[in-house]
Amino acid sequence: MGIPLLGEKFPEMEVLTTHGKIKLPDVYKGKWFVLFSHPADFTPVCTTEFIGFQKRYDEFKKLGAELIGLSVDQVFSHIKWVEWIKEKVGVEIEFPIIADTGKVAETLGMIHPAKGSNTVRAVFVVDPNGVIRTILYYPQELGRNIDEVVRIVKAFQIADKNKVAMPANWPENELFKDEVIIPPPTTVEEAKKRKEQYECLDWWLCHKKI
Repeated sequence: MGIPLLGEKFPEMEVLTTHGKIKLPDVYKGKWFVLFSHPADFTPVCTTEFIGFQKRYDEFKKLGAELIGLSVDQVFSHIKWVEWIKEKVGVEIEFPIIADTGKVAETLGMIHPAKGSNTVRAVFVVDPNGVIRTILYYPQELGRNIDEVVRIVKAFQIADKNKVAMPANWPENELFKDEVIIPPPTTVEEAKKRKEQYECLDWWLCHKKI
């Protein structure tokens, strides 16, 4: 089996976490969830990312989204790492962390041999139906932009609800600011009416405010 791709169901698996055993994606049925991986505990960049995700955990929860981390270390190591973060930085990590022996990382395509035997930093954004909507990969030396992950979840929710697409850098697009893009017409008749219905640069590029 190949690694899961966009539009496919997140693979069913039972994982051991700092909150006990859970079944993915079932435990988050009806919710969005973000799974993000790390090469190991007690690594500098990973530590800053864990703090960054926790700092924005309330934002994710307001969007009906949950967080779950992953590191190829055992649970007792995760627990000590979480204790260290609270003691040294004053941030309590509230979301579960998967203890992986390498099986989950392999299933999800987190091992990129050219980058070494450690897992790369992966992010999976999964919708309430258990479908993978976004996959991001980062090398070990580059920390993630957590605000971008929040933006992804928020943008998907608006796009799904309104059947629209999001322009570059939404909600601060250079042309349309926080407006959204109308999907291209599928018939000649629809194309003719498009400029009457929306603001458009042309019939195939129309936008509106939500």
